[in-house]
Amino acid sequence: MPLLKIQQLIKRYAVPGGGVHTVLDVPKFTLKAGQQVALRGASGTGKTTFLNCIAGILRPDQGDIELAGQNIAVASEGQRDQLRAQHIGYIFQTFNLLQGYTCLENVLLGMSFSGQANTQTAAADLKRVGLADRMDYRPGELSVGQQQRVAVARALANRPQLVLADEPTGNLDPKNSQEALQLIREVCRENQAALLLVSHDQVVLDQFEDSLDLAEINHAAKEIAA
Repeated sequence: MPLLKIQQLIKRYAVPGGGVHTVLDVPKFTLKAGQQVALRGASGTGKTTFLNCIAGILRPDQGDIELAGQNIAVASEGQRDQLRAQHIGYIFQTFNLLQGYTCLENVLLGMSFSGQANTQTAAADLKRVGLADRMDYRPGELSVGQQQRVAVARALANRPQLVLADEPTGNLDPKNSQEALQLIREVCRENQAALLLVSHDQVVLDQFEDSLDLAEINHAAKEIAA
């Protein structure tokens, strides 16, 4: 049984002047426990929307999104929040760190949503990503690469079964990009978490054994590309 199973997923948005625009039309997609998959696609083809639907941030108009045996698509907002806290880690392109909080506090805040905040675990996670001497620093005092490392530690802090990464190297230079990607993949393996990463960077995509073009699974992306 796959960890993630998606069927007949549809997501539409209203457009100015009336009518709707279909961003996602995914008949089927599955991801096994521990599997690492990269999705490629140009801007505007629904990559972020796809991840946000899986994470329960957005609710699809139709279809099923089953994660660990639970259907996120039909869950209430509160249930989706709980499922995300318990089963999903999310690494954003813009990191989404709270500027007024230290590195340690940012990781602890991520853990608190599942009711499992533990200072020792958070500190160990920051040490794992190479920030043992930066725990009391705030994001503005860190380099861009170091901020990404905090985001990785926060995403893995609750030991999720699935990690979603939205253009995680998009704001990094080539050296930091390579280091961040390697770290994300290693930490996911160590925690036996599946990884679904989206990127338009071919250098990133070439490092994955499992790589798909979004248009292969999203019929709406085919129409956009056409």
